[in-house]
Amino acid sequence: MTKEEQQLSPVTCSAHHRAISDTMDILSGKWKIRIIGELIFGKKRFGELLSSIEGIAAKMLSKELQDLETNQLVKRTVRQTKPITVEYELTAYGRTVKPVITAMANWGQQHRELIRKKQ
Repeated sequence: MTKEEQQLSPVTCSAHHRAISDTMDILSGKWKIRIIGELIFGKKRFGELLSSIEGIAAKMLSKELQDLETNQLVKRTVRQTKPITVEYELTAYGRTVKPVITAMANWGQQHRELIRKKQ
C-alpha cells in the first residue's frame, strides 16, 4: 500500500468530503464565484458589480452579496455621500479564496482550449 493510499482512510476521506461540501455550500450557485472574481480586483459599488456581471438581476446580486457578507467573505461599507454610496470589497478572509478562483480560472481556460482542439 502506498503512502498516499494509507492517508486516504475512511475517516480522512469523510473529513475531506465534508470540507469540499462546506466549500461548495458557500461558493455554489451561478453568481458567487463571479462576484468574488470581480471583487478580487478591488472595491466596487453595487452598480459597478451589476454592470460587470452580465445577466445578474439586482435582486439576485443583493441576495448573493448578503450571503457572502454572512459568510465573512465580503465587507459592505455605506458611504455618507449624496446620494449614499454602498461599496463592497473582499475581507482578508475573502481574499483567501483567490487561489481557488485562480486555479478554477486556469483549469477552465485549459479545458476550453482542449475542447476547441477537439472540434
